[in-house]
Amino acid sequence: MVIEFILFGGFLTCACADGMADVVISCTLVEEGVGMGGMRGGAFFTRTPATLVLRDVAVAPDESLETLTPFVPPSVPDPDAILLEAKVSSAEIPSADVLLHADCNEQEVMCEMSQYSPHGSQGSSDPAYFMVSLSVVGAEFSTALILQTLAVQKEQSTLIQSKLGLPLSQSGTLLTEVIFVVFTHMKSVSAPLRGDALLNCGFRQQEIPLAQEVGIDWRLQHRGKGWKVIEMRTRLDDAEASTVVNAERNGTSMDAALVVGEGNASVTLTRLKVLDEGTYICTVSLGPFHAQQVIQLHIIQPPHVSLSEEKLVLKTPQTLSCHCAEYYPLDVQMEWLFLSPTDTEPTVFPDQGALSSHRHYGDGTYSLSSHLTVPSTVSPGTKIICRVSHMALSAPLSVSVVVESPQPDSYWWVLGFLVVTVLFFNQVMR
Repeated sequence: MVIEFILFGGFLTCACADGMADVVISCTLVEEGVGMGGMRGGAFFTRTPATLVLRDVAVAPDESLETLTPFVPPSVPDPDAILLEAKVSSAEIPSADVLLHADCNEQEVMCEMSQYSPHGSQGSSDPAYFMVSLSVVGAEFSTALILQTLAVQKEQSTLIQSKLGLPLSQSGTLLTEVIFVVFTHMKSVSAPLRGDALLNCGFRQQEIPLAQEVGIDWRLQHRGKGWKVIEMRTRLDDAEASTVVNAERNGTSMDAALVVGEGNASVTLTRLKVLDEGTYICTVSLGPFHAQQVIQLHIIQPPHVSLSEEKLVLKTPQTLSCHCAEYYPLDVQMEWLFLSPTDTEPTVFPDQGALSSHRHYGDGTYSLSSHLTVPSTVSPGTKIICRVSHMALSAPLSVSVVVESPQPDSYWWVLGFLVVTVLFFNQVMR
């Protein structure tokens, strides 16, 4: 088979006129198979190379299309090739410009497709549906598309795709259109303990509405367990009279006006706890169709760092403790350094002291202490530094104390003063 376009790293963008572009993506068709003996317990997945052409992707007015060439279908149709053309102008793909520039930015586009059965369908193949999952590695772009096949005038010469059993166009492509899009502009988000988080999710449907009733469900999965966070049912033509919201988590909200007006299904979580951390699944249902997006929420809390001593006078070896308190997550690095008066850069202590065991508090945070024995040979003016690194800190946090010169013992000063005083009065009385 010869396809008259070039794939650079599995990805290529091709220009069209009137502010539209075609995006050609190397994809994979995923199908479920059956293992030994036909038992479901032996199920596996087959993966077949495929190509997805997104037709009529809207681009920004200032986008330069001069260096791109139009997509050209294969000159010799091949019934074994899986080549889907998907018209997207009827259902916009938000932030599609990320796809246009992914190759130039050396970002990998992940694309998987599978055949899809709408809820309540009887298995009819006319039309057929596909679910496509698109994401860009290194970019906050993730989209799920539902494609519906377009009618093809069947003739005796019409080719049938050998694997899918669907009629192909005269150019050998499987013609489809995007009818439903569920997307997110974030794959993961970090938020502070006791703070707030906005988890982004949205949807689009074709110009001819698939349905007027929409259902949105947010679920949380964490450490093998899952539970519902919030659900909303509303009508796109009359949200005020029909909206039903059930929030299982206190401090969770969605805006029905944004759902109806903008297709914005985002959720706001307030007063975050460590237990709120995990994988959030946004499921949007529209008529018989539904699609999902997955967002990771990470709870972070920077540590409070302090030293056990405000002054350090070394007459004998002394233990200095560095306390790292109320941080999350667990991983933290503590390091001891010293900076002598004659140096410009600190040096790592050869003996890094001893660490306490982690202390776990009721709010989910942790504390840890490091204990360093400072030898009496350390010269006055030396700065002793405790440096802490944690993912909630943009840069390592340091606290320090300077070794001071020992002062004469006050006892001997007092004793000397008394002796001198006694001798003075003894001389006066003679």
